[in-house]
Amino acid sequence: MTVSRPVRIGLLRLTDSAPVIHAQATGLFAVEGLDVTLSVEPSWANLADKLSYGLLDAAVMLPPLVLAMALGLRPAAARLIIPMSLSQHGDAVTLSKELAGPILENGRPTVAEAGRRLATLLRGRPRATLAVVHAWSTHALLFKSWLHTAGIDPQADVDWAIVPPADSVAAIESGRIDGFCAGAPWGAVAAAAGVGRTVALSSDIMPGHPEKCLAVREAWAEEQPDTLQALLRALLRAAADCADPANTPAIAASLAQPAFLNLAPEIIAASLPGGARDGLSQDTDVCVFGNATRPTLDQARWFLDQMARWRDLPVDGTEAEALAARIYRPDLYEMAADIVRP
Repeated sequence: MTVSRPVRIGLLRLTDSAPVIHAQATGLFAVEGLDVTLSVEPSWANLADKLSYGLLDAAVMLPPLVLAMALGLRPAAARLIIPMSLSQHGDAVTLSKELAGPILENGRPTVAEAGRRLATLLRGRPRATLAVVHAWSTHALLFKSWLHTAGIDPQADVDWAIVPPADSVAAIESGRIDGFCAGAPWGAVAAAAGVGRTVALSSDIMPGHPEKCLAVREAWAEEQPDTLQALLRALLRAAADCADPANTPAIAASLAQPAFLNLAPEIIAASLPGGARDGLSQDTDVCVFGNATRPTLDQARWFLDQMARWRDLPVDGTEAEALAARIYRPDLYEMAADIVRP
């Protein structure tokens, strides 16, 4: 099968974009007859807008943002579906040297103890400004939950800013923010630059949490069902490759290219399976691929519950369940997985 028009896929400069970048670099898309154009965007807002206006067909996406777009919680609403999850874990809470220093003074504490130490520090200083990559993001949900558990009211005790992941290091260096939660490898980049240290990993805040997904325009999926299945098959094979530590050096090299993350491969490799877990690599979480690809209604329910916990949602339980079932499409996933499975 050859597709007449390129499939336009958006992504950000993040380690968990690896399956899409790897599929392009190794010809997995081409094997399925796909002509794919990758579009690296500067922010989640840009990515969401391009999906809304039909400038992209699919994207590596934040599941809460997909749900928010369906609910009309941002100006450009859109009907998207999630036929595949792409990753678990991978986020890190990185604080300025002023805040991280006392927390890490005697070695890295447990995630709960790190939160308690932060709470003590915040009581004795001017109000802190913390950043997340988007208001509707896994990062925001996990960061707020961690703060709340530590006795910090995320609604009343701190100020919030929205900073795209690739801009987070410059924002903390300038003093605009006191800390951020972003995907890998930006915590390690901040540590390497000497402007911050990671005090909590999302894999410790909520072990097993879902992270990025493949989001697809619903209209495109309905018009191009065969193309969607080919895309899913290629990404399933790519995710399996990304899960194998033996492939980490090659995948890190692909991600490091100027067109994508434009960073040292060593920093990226630390956030891939089998990467080194010493030195600055302690400032990044490891992204999980391969076994984390099936989209489930339980994932959707968790995201909607957490979104409702921290911000009002214009749906009740019945409507939320219907929304979850419309957006999360394990049926489409299984069609592709049945062919890819050995």
